[in-house]
Amino acid sequence: MPAADDLPVLIVGDVHGDLERVFEALKPYPSDRWRTIFLGDLVDYGLFGVGALRYARDRANSAVLLGNHEVAMLWALRDPLRIGFWMGIGGQRHDLDELARDPSLQEWLRHRPALMKLPDNTLVQHCGSDAYGRLVESLEPDPIAAINNRVQELLANQGESELWNAMSGPNIFATSPERLDRWLEVTGGSRVVFGHNPHRSSRPEMYHGGKAINFDGGFSRHHRLYRRLTPAGATVAPLPG
Repeated sequence: MPAADDLPVLIVGDVHGDLERVFEALKPYPSDRWRTIFLGDLVDYGLFGVGALRYARDRANSAVLLGNHEVAMLWALRDPLRIGFWMGIGGQRHDLDELARDPSLQEWLRHRPALMKLPDNTLVQHCGSDAYGRLVESLEPDPIAAINNRVQELLANQGESELWNAMSGPNIFATSPERLDRWLEVTGGSRVVFGHNPHRSSRPEMYHGGKAINFDGGFSRHHRLYRRLTPAGATVAPLPG
């Protein structure tokens, strides 16, 4: 059986609790033949956010990134005063209760990376922004590791607000090629793949000659703003070579 790094890469954008649809979308892509990368925001809007987290966690040859909606859910779990805010962005109270009863899932979720780099130097992150760089004070020899370490520190020390702000902005890579190029230079990436801001295309949306690729095609049927837009294929797709 080939190692995970030798498998073709399948990107899964924002699932937002639509577990039934992700089951169907991934049927053509067996986990033993694909390395699957989930871009975060598996929770909220749909009814099965915690189920989606467990499915992604348990799927073989898979990696799961932290999304801003997971940050908001962990924030609400820690601080009941934030439950109203979280539910206002699509949070489902039964999901929060289920997460509260599962300490091992909480621990796993708090240790999800915000960034990762694939063997071909493709940078993978939740949102199409360089705001992650604000989480560290200065350039580090390994900026991706430094940012991921800082993310875990913030989650462990009531820093969800700072993390939410860094991960909830607009897709700036589509309109700012200069910032995209600087971000790729800082991180050593050849291109960047992300989700977070839904697009209207029937396939992943590419910018600046493919140096930035948006995989959030409005996948979840339960997302209030985007449920009528594009088919599942816009969010679940092989990473272009």
